[in-house]
Amino acid sequence: MITTLDRTRCAFAASLAIFAFVPAQSGEPPKLRLLEVRKIWDAAPHNAFTDLVRFRGRWWCAFREGTGHVNYHGKLRVIVSDDGKQWRSAALMSAVFADLRDAKLSVTPAGQLMLYGAAAMHPPIQFRHQTVAWFSSDGKEWSEPVKIADPDYWLWRITWHKGKAYGFGYGTRANNRSIRLYTSKNGRKFDLLADNVVTDGYPNETSIVFAPDDTAYCLLRRDGPGATGLLGTARPPYRQWQWKDLGAKIGGPHMVRLDDGRLLAVVRLYDKKVRTSVCWIDPETGKLTEALPLPSGGDCSYAGIVVDDSGVIWISYYSSHEGKTSIYLAKIQRESARGSR
Repeated sequence: MITTLDRTRCAFAASLAIFAFVPAQSGEPPKLRLLEVRKIWDAAPHNAFTDLVRFRGRWWCAFREGTGHVNYHGKLRVIVSDDGKQWRSAALMSAVFADLRDAKLSVTPAGQLMLYGAAAMHPPIQFRHQTVAWFSSDGKEWSEPVKIADPDYWLWRITWHKGKAYGFGYGTRANNRSIRLYTSKNGRKFDLLADNVVTDGYPNETSIVFAPDDTAYCLLRRDGPGATGLLGTARPPYRQWQWKDLGAKIGGPHMVRLDDGRLLAVVRLYDKKVRTSVCWIDPETGKLTEALPLPSGGDCSYAGIVVDDSGVIWISYYSSHEGKTSIYLAKIQRESARGSR
């Protein structure tokens, strides 16, 4: 017999299902409006390769400081802000044995702030690169560096989904241009999940997002003559991937899934003027559509993206369009037929 309580439970479960899965929206994507952009850091000769997270009610931005795009003693700087306007330094990581590169930030399921990047080792060396991570409960006191993933596989960006981290590592030696998928339960120990998932060109930088139905999408950069970016799709357990050609060369990819199901990315584009641009990604066709170029040029891109509770999209990135390579923070908004969100 089905009781009134059973009916109530079924109705409640059905209402939750409505909110649990928002399919990708069809039709033209909304226009994007640049609300503001500001330079937030330029202390080093070269400030680049950013990421951005919201942690403990504050904004945290990480990036690399060095004397050039590639140099011997790059360091990873973490800065923090209460309002996104006034920033102060929270940490600076360095290594006497390596150039630290491409800072990334993540918040683990255990509630810790995770900073990670690649150590480009100084010669003489057994291997060229080792991805390393630091952990903090407050952003002030940090753990000792922890080696993650395999040597000479650059674990470039991770995404947490249902208590597990997923991220692609790409081979960094001239005789190894493969890419493999890793997974972790704690951000400290990563296990190999799938190997050689892309075999054409030189696959490297990636960004993964998950839909509520557990479908994974991966935005991937490829290098080499005529190489273009790819959009990958996989279902659990994420060992088999299908790839679609974006038809455009991209760099420094990062992608998020918005509340309406659309995929929004920030990439470096190379056609015409080199620039950092916000783009729409169509998961059905793999088409990349430029929506909003950010004030940028030359040495630029490598964004962090956070969507706040009001729907405003915060983007950290770096650029040299004003001369010195510096860190910028942009805020953009989606516009509907009735006006701004």
